[in-house]
This record gives sequence, structure tokens and C-alpha cells, in this order.
Amino acid sequence: MKNTSIKIAALSKDDYEFWLPLWQNYLQFYETSLPSSTIQNTWHSLLDSNVPIYGFGAWQDDKLVGITHVVLHPNTWNITECCYLEDLYVNEQVRGQGVGRVLIEKVYEFAHSKTATVCIGRHKRATPRRANSMTPSPLKQTWCSIVKTYDLYYLSYDLQ
Repeated sequence: MKNTSIKIAALSKDDYEFWLPLWQNYLQFYETSLPSSTIQNTWHSLLDSNVPIYGFGAWQDDKLVGITHVVLHPNTWNITECCYLEDLYVNEQVRGQGVGRVLIEKVYEFAHSKTATVCIGRHKRATPRRANSMTPSPLKQTWCSIVKTYDLYYLSYDLQ
């Protein structure tokens, strides 16, 4: 069942103060931190139309409750670009309500609009719910490969 109370939108310059706490919680979940200059560069890259990094936010009751970042780049596995889901975070207070799934569905919709293959990296610290939510059940999976490198599992889905 789709959660219609969640609205997905591209992140905009006005979203920084809402994005930053989620981004910091995401980094904390993976037991890491980044210098302020890297955080600022990431934010500016998400908004720069000349940089192939894109950010989407999940809004519920006018509150940003989830974020995802994707990177478009060439790949060696086929002739399409790869839409790599690099980051996904959902506020702990709304987990289990379908926010992550709606964000992932947005990534697939975005990739399809760019005629790209979706790649999802799955970190060893991914929770079972989070890992299971990365399965593209509403979309037809025609090809999948899994490669384990540095505790990340890369799943690549060709949607054509």
C-alpha cells in the first residue's frame, strides 16, 4: 500500500536547514563524520545542475523526514549510465511507514527518465528493514548482479 501522505521532491536551496540534521544523522549511523567543507561541497553539488549528483527529499506534514542522493555516471557493464543510489536516510521517528520505499521508487523513476541502470550499494550496517526496502518490488527486475567489495554489496538493476 502506497503512503500518499509522503511527498517526494528534488532538494532545493531552501531545504538546507532541514537536510543538514538528516545528513548528520546518516553519517552518525555509519559511525563517520565529514569536515564542514565536505558537507558544504556535497550540498552545493546536490544543487548544481552541472554536477551529476541529485538529491531528493521525502516530506510528511511539511517536515523533511527522509533524503536520498544519487549519482549518474558511465559504467562498464552496459551502454547506459548508472544511477547509483549513494545515500538513503529516514528519520527514526517515521521508519516503518514506507518513507524509504517511496524514496527508492523515486530513484527508479528518476533513473528511468534518464535511461539509466540503477545501482544500489548496501553497507554491512544496513538494517534488515532498510536492506529489504531496497528490493524494487513494484518494478520488473530483468537483470541483477551482486559484487561484494569493502563490505558493500552493489546490486544493479537493468530496467529496460
